[in-house]
Amino acid sequence: MAPKLVDYLSYEPEENGILWIRFNRPDRLNALVGTAEENGTVAKVGEYMRAGDDDPKIRVIVLTGVGRVFCAGADLRSKMPAEVTGEDFPGARGAHEGPDAARQHFFHGFTKLHRDISLIRKPTIAMINGPAVGSGMDMALHCDIRIGCEKTRFIGYQNAGQIIENGGSYYLPKMVGLGRALEFAYTGELDAQRAYDWGMLNHLVALDKLEETTRALCDRIIKVPPLVQWVGKRIMRAALDSTMETTMVLTSNAGGILNGSEDAKEARRAFAEKRPPVFKGQ
Repeated sequence: MAPKLVDYLSYEPEENGILWIRFNRPDRLNALVGTAEENGTVAKVGEYMRAGDDDPKIRVIVLTGVGRVFCAGADLRSKMPAEVTGEDFPGARGAHEGPDAARQHFFHGFTKLHRDISLIRKPTIAMINGPAVGSGMDMALHCDIRIGCEKTRFIGYQNAGQIIENGGSYYLPKMVGLGRALEFAYTGELDAQRAYDWGMLNHLVALDKLEETTRALCDRIIKVPPLVQWVGKRIMRAALDSTMETTMVLTSNAGGILNGSEDAKEARRAFAEKRPPVFKGQ
């Protein structure tokens, strides 16, 4: 089912199997619309990604920004009206005021919405064409792969009196080590070269090569049986919080199941017949 589209986030599926999702408020540096509301930008990113996940023609999902910024995070200068953002999600609709109301709004809305990105089964890529600030950085960190350029910056909300969010607090120490993650937590900004050196970026290329590099990687991904990617992704993400023994059980079970899949049979047939395989994710 196609998502309900909004003009501040574009949905661009291509015949080659790539889905491009673009933050589309370049006049506002791609700042978020809303926070934890049903039509807020973060909710829509999840909705768009789930639609791509359900579309058998889509093989890889790319999240990027229109213009010179990936995503500037929360719009601190203006607030969109309720008729645009929609209602808060259940659990974040309490009428009470105070710090706990803010916590509830964040946990039942923003926290879940960010996590939705990590639950997508298909490969996800953040093509970071400029600064990724606050929630923008968080969404990039929840993606599987990050590709940056010399314009890429990771910027936290420290100067606005906030800690880094779910993807930053969880993934960053695992990606770069605790000391480096804490350095970022204390300072709040990282340039492209250092992000690449630390391992936050899989690739660092010139801005004019950014889309070319992303498309080349997508092409390589599309040539691999999708079931292998979907199962491998879920096991690796689960292994972040698991043990070697549990991971061995998961991989052993998956290997036996995958061996009998239609995609595995097609891969073997195509190899024997010296032709490109045609995978169906079955």
